[in-house]
Amino acid sequence: MGCFFSRRGKPAQGGQQPQVGTGQDAATGEEKAPQYSWDQRAKIDPKDYTFSGLKDETVGRLPGKVAGQQFVIQDCENCNIYIFDHSATITIDDCVNCQIFLGPIKGSVFFRDCKDCKCIVACQQFRTRDCRKLEVFLCCATQPIIESSTGMKFGCFQYYYPELALQFKDAGLSIFNNTWSNIHDFTPVSGENNWGLLPETAVVEDYVPLPSSEELKAVRISTDATKSIVPVTRGQRQKSSDESCLAVFFAGDYTTANARKLIDEMTGKAFQLVQTKEVLMKAEDAHRVFQQSASDFIPLLEKGPVVALEFNGDGAVEVCRNTINDVFSGTKVFVSESKASASQDVDNFYNFADMQMGM
Repeated sequence: MGCFFSRRGKPAQGGQQPQVGTGQDAATGEEKAPQYSWDQRAKIDPKDYTFSGLKDETVGRLPGKVAGQQFVIQDCENCNIYIFDHSATITIDDCVNCQIFLGPIKGSVFFRDCKDCKCIVACQQFRTRDCRKLEVFLCCATQPIIESSTGMKFGCFQYYYPELALQFKDAGLSIFNNTWSNIHDFTPVSGENNWGLLPETAVVEDYVPLPSSEELKAVRISTDATKSIVPVTRGQRQKSSDESCLAVFFAGDYTTANARKLIDEMTGKAFQLVQTKEVLMKAEDAHRVFQQSASDFIPLLEKGPVVALEFNGDGAVEVCRNTINDVFSGTKVFVSESKASASQDVDNFYNFADMQMGM
């Protein structure tokens, strides 16, 4: 009785049996090395994604040269370091007196045993451990964490170059989700404060200068706050007025452009942008946030996340409503109805958004 698994196939044309699984080249009859999918991948040299042991140097990576890989910076002193690309994660260890720019990071950035460094960072997660005197212009999607660190100062990320917007997208980061000033200290000391905020008048180039090397000068950088890819917000700083206004744009082709336009209009009239948020909403969320107006906006929530902006200043509600009527007459926007309801609108939305984002 024959075995089922030993059944032969039909002879090939010309009476020759086909060569199955032998790895032979049909033309030469020579044995071929087996080919695997991982053999087809581009070879990664870790040295291309590491800066280590540098002193008194200016180094960096141009847009497209990191392309989502992990990066390591370690044991550098008195260096200017620029990563003008998006990455997966970045660790910075044992660096002293360095000025560092890090483009959008999909995951975490972790500073360990660093001191006297000045940085510009955009990331999903930010953490330090055993660091001293770091000054950071930060965009962070989640609550930044410091541990066993002292003399930490934070400001809002402000930077622009043409490729930066796409790099944020490739890293899965929203320019509107930035908790730069909401710091959590894992190791607080009673009666002391391990962190604070940079002065509102802080100038980015005074902390991290523009690159001086000819190669890196090719990146067309602007540190003008009005051109920053991330809107510059007040964060946890004390508000100048007891009147705030909430404006919410719904998903569409021009949501980001419309939000940026309203920011320009309102800040141009001396109102302060306190915070921004981009988040998905459901019908039940709309009832909590928009209350009696919810039915007007629920159908719009299925299109994607909303973008919310909080403006502060005397007369913010009236000016914001008038600006939306004048500039965005064809766009559906939620805006606080009155000064009396505005503070509650802001609290309702950002409490909901923080819960959605696990903060």
